[in-house]
Amino acid sequence: MTLYLPQLDADNLEFPDISLALDEPNGLLAFGGDLSKERLIMAYQQGIFPWFSHNEPILWWSPAPRAVFDPKTFKPAKSLQKFQRKHQYKISINHATEQIINLCADSRSESETWITAEMKQAYVELAKYGRCHSVEVWEDDALIGGLYGISVGTVFCGESMVSLKTNASKVALWHFCLHFVKHHGTLIDCQIMNPHLESLGASELSRDAFLEHLVQGRQQQLSTNCFQPQWL
Repeated sequence: MTLYLPQLDADNLEFPDISLALDEPNGLLAFGGDLSKERLIMAYQQGIFPWFSHNEPILWWSPAPRAVFDPKTFKPAKSLQKFQRKHQYKISINHATEQIINLCADSRSESETWITAEMKQAYVELAKYGRCHSVEVWEDDALIGGLYGISVGTVFCGESMVSLKTNASKVALWHFCLHFVKHHGTLIDCQIMNPHLESLGASELSRDAFLEHLVQGRQQQLSTNCFQPQWL
């Protein structure tokens, strides 16, 4: 059976209804278009994100179910709390967004990364526009890990995490959850469940339930200083 996959019009930012996303592969919705900041913002506002490899067309996804963290109930493992008390990693917001994006890309082989040069450029541009944000983890003055993602109202759509030293990305997520709740954040999207996310306490939402959170999040606002460059 041949499956029809819509191709996006370069001159039109509209996406197909996400109810049309394929079951296999899970969530594939469309291909084509571009990675302009306008299209990316519109995509994330609708629960859609790009995910493709080198030499592939741009592929757009909205999987079901959706993997998420509830920042209000996130609880770090006791071993992680003990580790952080001992090592005292420092955590910052939006101090090194481009570096975190590059570290996430460089931490994977070329054959397995979706963070292509085109993607890196697009998300750095979103950061300049105030929509892509990073959490950085430092040991002394060395950047050793963190995460980055896109803000959609009170929802944070996580894109990637990286650790150059033990537990760096876990510490980033833990402290970001504390910070995000303090500034009225409601949900952290992590797209598709995997064993690592599950081990950290991620849960799954139906696509419809996730979209309800997203619609509500777009109608609410974070504290104005949530993503201002700062130390946590």
